[in-house]
Amino acid sequence: MLKQNQTEILEERKDFIICNSQGENSGLKCGKDSVAGSVSQRACVYCGARVVLNPITDAFHIVHGPIGCASYTWDIRGSLSSGEEVYRNSFSTDLREKDVVFGGEKKLEGAIEEIVQQYSPKLIFVYSTCIVGVIGDDIEAVCKKMASKHSITIIPVQSSGFIGNKSMGYKAACNALLKLMESRKDAGIEHKNENSAKINFLGDFNLAGEIWIVKNYFSKMGIEINAKITGDSTYEEILRAPEAELNIVQCAGSMTYLAKEMEVRYGIPFTKVSFFGIEDTKYSLMRVAEAMGDKKIAEKAKAMIFIEELKTQSQLEVYRKRLEGKKAAIYVGGGFKAISLIKQFRDLGIKTVMVGTQTGREEEYEIIKSIADPGTVILDDTNPSELEKFIKEKGADILVGGVKERPLAYKLGISFCDHNHERKHPLCGFEGAVNFAKEVDLTINSPVWRYTG
Repeated sequence: MLKQNQTEILEERKDFIICNSQGENSGLKCGKDSVAGSVSQRACVYCGARVVLNPITDAFHIVHGPIGCASYTWDIRGSLSSGEEVYRNSFSTDLREKDVVFGGEKKLEGAIEEIVQQYSPKLIFVYSTCIVGVIGDDIEAVCKKMASKHSITIIPVQSSGFIGNKSMGYKAACNALLKLMESRKDAGIEHKNENSAKINFLGDFNLAGEIWIVKNYFSKMGIEINAKITGDSTYEEILRAPEAELNIVQCAGSMTYLAKEMEVRYGIPFTKVSFFGIEDTKYSLMRVAEAMGDKKIAEKAKAMIFIEELKTQSQLEVYRKRLEGKKAAIYVGGGFKAISLIKQFRDLGIKTVMVGTQTGREEEYEIIKSIADPGTVILDDTNPSELEKFIKEKGADILVGGVKERPLAYKLGISFCDHNHERKHPLCGFEGAVNFAKEVDLTINSPVWRYTG
């Protein structure tokens, strides 16, 4: 065992865990593939691709692989739709031993035929899974053949991989979205930029209707969302994406690659945002307003922020009195969310004692280190054993995470807040800041904790 400020760390994990100290570079390794077969809190490549593409409301999804992979399908995000609900369903080729030996391409063709006949889709995504990578089915060729036969858009998503993780799935999803945008050329649609106040919102998946909250803010500022990628989006909407003046990127881990590619291909600049917590919501709204280069938009943004903040701060004061002095542990998917959560907890008088992510980037960890208190444990791509150790060591009162972390918190007898994609309540914007404080208060100050220990 190694020790960093009394924190014991296994030799093989020493580059992925630090005990925060001011004035030093983090030295934290991140962005590495998980070891094959290891018990990590990360998910697979297919999972990463699916969670990004699933919220496209009129898309059909075929999982080319064993039926077990299709378990990660129905309602995997709390994404809401203002239109169609077909995205909540899923289809699988149900590959079995015989298909592994003789190949599953004919089975995939049959699945596409069945969907076309029954549903007349505009768009189908076909996901390759690990077994497809092993047997070598050419899903690119099958998709091209069937798209030509039925004159519809069928996009292959190369999401097989044993060693990879869901961040590689994000890239596979982004490549699929780029293919979809490029298909506008085949449809005779030319790229145009009317230089209007239109933006694309990348990396929001409309969990519990969050994109509608932010859309309302932009509407008050005089900004139109051209394409939502991918929460509550549609096939035609994504085709329109190259017409925007600006891309804003919330989930940096899943969408920065797409934003960079769109900047190269279509000349659309991008800026990173976060609408979690009052501080980051204010900053992001003003950043977008200034990026649009219109003084009227900036003035409207300032006026709206003043009113919303005044109302929100008065509501939060009640919770600050009940939460001051508590300690929080954070383990979420992306670095941007961890950064916002540290700020939100600080605003409520709660100290963050442990923070980690599944797919955080080096620059995000540097920000985390700069805003976290000395002694805070910072870790990347962790496992349940490490989470348990540091939660107990640091005396956390609450763990913020996702569905995989919930049982761990309850096993340790501490409170839990779900900040993952399965949740059914909005946590973004000014309204979300109040919802978050309310939920944290309800779980930390629940009378149930009197009977544990």
